[in-house]
Amino acid sequence: MEPEEPVIMHELAGRITVYTIRGCLHCLRAKARLTNLGLPFIEVNIQEDPVIHRKIVDLTGRLTVPQIYFNNIHVGGQDDFQKLSKEELDKLIDTVRNVPVPPDAPPIPEPEKVEEQVPKEEVKSERDEHADLVMEFKQSNIIGNHWSGLKMYPKTFTGKKLVSWLIAHKSLDKTEAIEMAKDLTTRKFLNPLSGKGFDDSDALYRLVEHDSASALNSGVTAEYGTVSAAGHSEVMRDLILKLFSEHITPDGKLVDYKSMRKSTIFETYCQLATQLQRLDLENLTREEKLAFFINVYNALVIHGIITQGSPKNMWQRYKFFNSVSYVIGAEVFTLQDIENGVLRGNRKGLAQIMKPFSKGDPRLKAALGEVEPLIHFALNCGVLSCPPIKTYTAKEIDKQLKISAAAFLDGSDGCQVDVSKKEVRLSQIFKWYKIDFGGTDEKLLNWVFEHLGDSPKKKALKELLDHGSIKISNLPYDWSTNSKD
Repeated sequence: MEPEEPVIMHELAGRITVYTIRGCLHCLRAKARLTNLGLPFIEVNIQEDPVIHRKIVDLTGRLTVPQIYFNNIHVGGQDDFQKLSKEELDKLIDTVRNVPVPPDAPPIPEPEKVEEQVPKEEVKSERDEHADLVMEFKQSNIIGNHWSGLKMYPKTFTGKKLVSWLIAHKSLDKTEAIEMAKDLTTRKFLNPLSGKGFDDSDALYRLVEHDSASALNSGVTAEYGTVSAAGHSEVMRDLILKLFSEHITPDGKLVDYKSMRKSTIFETYCQLATQLQRLDLENLTREEKLAFFINVYNALVIHGIITQGSPKNMWQRYKFFNSVSYVIGAEVFTLQDIENGVLRGNRKGLAQIMKPFSKGDPRLKAALGEVEPLIHFALNCGVLSCPPIKTYTAKEIDKQLKISAAAFLDGSDGCQVDVSKKEVRLSQIFKWYKIDFGGTDEKLLNWVFEHLGDSPKKKALKELLDHGSIKISNLPYDWSTNSKD
């Protein structure tokens, strides 16, 4: 394709408006093309203005982004913009060059400019009163390799030795030392390998930060507790999105994950991830669990790619999703654990023989009571066919998930309806997780119909459903990564 000649202009009589969300590659590509053409535009982040978001959905009938306007002329999304002929594009450019913004042009925010900042929400409490004690204990010679039966356990210590250390170094009597050790266990600074509470015995214990050497937030003491699980995950997600958007190539095609690692934003993000170690998951509501674990999953994928690189084949993907993990609430959760164990209500995932969590697994307490099919349109696994990256809040999680599903189905990668062939082509997500959508073709198609936004596509699907005998096929799934390496 021949490179386009830039349009030389300093000012427009009219306005080009691009409605976007942060971290959206399609949005970045549309903006890159406008920039290359020399066309100034106004960007409106619809996540920051729900009123404008609703208005744009009403105007366009679409939930996807970007949505592009030349004055009051709706061009559509990135695909529509790219498909414009030279004559159509020249006509649009001529319009905004010479025609002032008409009264029925789509809305933009008030002209005040708010400087973008790292989220200010307070996500940590006061430093724990026992943090210094734990830091001092880490330097002791008590932590080491210990045998139990025929197996050696690294970075462990016995209950007896901890009690003795507390008596010798903190001037406590034995009763006080045992109570202190129990308190450290309750506060999730240390874990019993037996899964039971603390006991002054030869039973082995390990600091939570040493529970899994492979966990991406291990090896550092969580000196602070978190105030709110859902709020904490939202701030983590906002930071990772900011990081993501600042390290995408100008054309929006590739992400420079290597340079992300050197960013001060990533350093701040890692500090927030450390605090997950001691998070209390016991009393989260369904809505809080959904928002928290979706946000953490999406952030963990990016964290994993930054530190380990993008998986390039099926085996590497299997290893990536079964090993990349965080310590959360003193337990280790891999990406597979979060998706299938928690968000799918402890169902077997792809290529899994057993459920993620056994009956006695403490992580089972975090699992949803039943599968939530909408999570499949919120989780982003780091490849091109995944749904777009967004941040979810506990307060509006169900509404946000429905919007994400409708937006995904509205796109050509999610659902296509061909009335003439009596065929519905769906993302392979529906094939892999068919049981989550009812398990039969009929229930699957009805689920899709119920979650499509009002559109010609929904009307076409209704026409097919009314006449029966529909062929279901699957769309290609693009496993390509967007990594610059």
